[in-house]
Amino acid sequence: NGTLVEEFILLGFPGTWHSRVSLVVVFALMYSLTVIGNASIIALVWRSSNLHTPMYFFLCNLSFLEIWYTTGVVPKAIGVMLGTSQTISLSVCILQLFFLLSLGSTECFLLSVMAYDRYLAICYPLRYSSLMNSVLSTRLALSSWLGGFLAISLLAFLTSRLTFCGPDVINHFLCDIDSCLALSCSDTWPVELATFLVSIIVVVASCVVTLVSYMYIISSILRIQSVHGRKKAFSTCSAHLSVVTIWFGSTMFLYVKPSAQNSLNLNKLVNTLNTVVTPLLNPFIYTLRNQEVKQALGRAF
Repeated sequence: NGTLVEEFILLGFPGTWHSRVSLVVVFALMYSLTVIGNASIIALVWRSSNLHTPMYFFLCNLSFLEIWYTTGVVPKAIGVMLGTSQTISLSVCILQLFFLLSLGSTECFLLSVMAYDRYLAICYPLRYSSLMNSVLSTRLALSSWLGGFLAISLLAFLTSRLTFCGPDVINHFLCDIDSCLALSCSDTWPVELATFLVSIIVVVASCVVTLVSYMYIISSILRIQSVHGRKKAFSTCSAHLSVVTIWFGSTMFLYVKPSAQNSLNLNKLVNTLNTVVTPLLNPFIYTLRNQEVKQALGRAF
């Protein structure tokens, strides 16, 4: 005669009222900069004809994704920390989980596609325009979006079939897999297995493609005779490599594991890096480390 839980309470971050307000200010500022920065990249690429290349087409997809990825987290997190919106229904919780994991999977695919694009540009510079044309780049971007959402569909369905009998408190500022598994009173083994398999397919496979691409890229750069040529070649991919390192490192910690037994407090910190910090860093990394973007930005101003 148990009562099923239909609503959860999000705890957010512990601390005094003043510390939570300070966090709200930081989150709000970072969210604003993330949206403005990524939207500026999209507008800049759309406006500058010399940036109408596959590399910047993929960058626009990544910026568009980052806007929605952080929007799915920060506004609700601010409400949780202020105490004005600490509850979340089970259906909305599953929807947030599906939305965030799908966008995260899409980002994994997009980063691997961008690595493949840099591989073609550096290893086959004379054939690049014919190998990576507008049709192929569009197909790769579309496949990344479809693959990301399809990969999480089964996982979200299995999570929605879990039974929750109480407690109803989630030690987080968002709904994630670990929190749902920790609160479920039904058998969680199918969801844990599906999470592990999806993580291997999405995260590890994307990471392997990215690493192999960069192995070939670095090998080609080292064979360039002139120092200026090596520096120019490396500058085209160093920004992407920085983003890849941060993203895949934190994502593997969160999801590539056989069991959901990580500390939920530690998960909150890593999720903050993934959902708040990384989307903010992307536009600045690509802008400050890329001469073409800086020149286009100067012309725009």
